[in-house]
Amino acid sequence: MGVAECMKSYTLCPINPIRQAVSLFEIVFLGTSASAPSVHRGLSAQVVMHDEFRFLIDCGEGTQRQILHAGIGFKRLNHILITHGHLDHILGLAGLLSTFSRWEAIDELHIHAGRWALDRVHDLLYGVVLRGARPPLTIHMHEVQPGIIFTGDDFNISAFPVYHRGPDCFGYLFEERARRPFLAEKAQALDIPLGPWRRDLVDGKPATLPDGREITPDQVLGEQRPGTRLVHVGDAGRTDELEDVCQQADTLVIEATYLEEEADMARQFAHMTARQAAQLAKRAQISNLILTHISRRYRERDVLAEAKETFPQAYVARDFDQFQVRRGECILTRPQERNSNEAG
Repeated sequence: MGVAECMKSYTLCPINPIRQAVSLFEIVFLGTSASAPSVHRGLSAQVVMHDEFRFLIDCGEGTQRQILHAGIGFKRLNHILITHGHLDHILGLAGLLSTFSRWEAIDELHIHAGRWALDRVHDLLYGVVLRGARPPLTIHMHEVQPGIIFTGDDFNISAFPVYHRGPDCFGYLFEERARRPFLAEKAQALDIPLGPWRRDLVDGKPATLPDGREITPDQVLGEQRPGTRLVHVGDAGRTDELEDVCQQADTLVIEATYLEEEADMARQFAHMTARQAAQLAKRAQISNLILTHISRRYRERDVLAEAKETFPQAYVARDFDQFQVRRGECILTRPQERNSNEAG
């Protein structure tokens, strides 16, 4: 089931408790407006979650308030990934740092960005917010280069270059490592008891059972399957260089600042039309497409209609929408009320 079906009713997308063990990424949209906030949309910010990890992507003005409104809190929100250094994507870092200093929610903060964006962030935090004062927490500034920038137990985050106005713009790929599924029916047939023996086999290690039998992983593991892939692109003016990294992704999050009727303006400012985003999704054989960075000049339904002409599994995100991304699926678990007549 894709995001398109999920728009119709919350009850169409129940969360099966048995499936909670399935590996997934979750994404919460905190701000979905382009350039300036609107009545219904804040500036760019999303949180991606996987197990105990939480990553804030971009931090537009007012993000701290959006975090509170979304009910996700500040704990463990100690990694921030910046797509580029334009102000509508970084100004919220000033307020967020101020909040961290008062609430003492985290002990250290890791900010990942290209060199140009990192310099602007440094000026904002140390030149404006702190102005010579000691930071209330340890701040680590990481200059992003193409390639893996974060490694977890079962997933990686990779950065890739994106064309937009200004240097050092990046997108981010969240990718679980390929794995071999544990075949419970085979374990049962072999009379393998619950406990550390099964855990070792899942981890690819042989296990010696209490009765002395030696069981190898090949006896209970299936064929290797690719992990879930979530691609996040901020502002972008071209799609040709994005096709490889987006290829067969489970979900692509990307901007749709313009409609095709103003494609020349989109090209002038190095932004994307909804149709261009949908064409990328189709060429790259993506399972689901989520559009964000929506301009106040368009109605949301018009943006969605243009994208769906090319790619039916398209969706326009709104502030506080929350999705679960699994292999081939993108499930809207917490939709916001929608008004089809709203300009967005």
